[in-house]
Amino acid sequence: MANILVVDDDKAVQATIRLLLERAGHGVAVAGDGRSGLAMFQTGAFDLLFLDIFMPGMDGLETMRLVHQQQPRIPIIVISGNPVSFASGPDFLTMATRLGAVRSLQKPFRPAALLAAVADSLEATQRASSISWPPARLLPAHEAE
Repeated sequence: MANILVVDDDKAVQATIRLLLERAGHGVAVAGDGRSGLAMFQTGAFDLLFLDIFMPGMDGLETMRLVHQQQPRIPIIVISGNPVSFASGPDFLTMATRLGAVRSLQKPFRPAALLAAVADSLEATQRASSISWPPARLLPAHEAE
């Protein structure tokens, strides 16, 4: 299964996600803020990241930007309990997906929704990495063999 990093400042959310993912057979590491999450990401081999958008210090959007500079194809699922900061403010979950997150989940989320987001994200990444480019039919005859 996958090795997943969960970056969230809420210990209860960390524990919940860790429990769900470990029961599904995944390896899980947790970090309490963006800086420690980025440090763990740089020293580990992760297949997927969960990032809370609002954390003290380095927020999830900045963490996502720095992670994608280092590994642009890693799937990131953003999570937030407050997707809109004010009544007419921006929707940060939507903003995060436009900036490169593959999925978003609003807290509280259902366990099935979390596991489905993980499975879909990992499958999409696997499909994308298994596609070779250019396909053999597009290569000149001497290169296709």
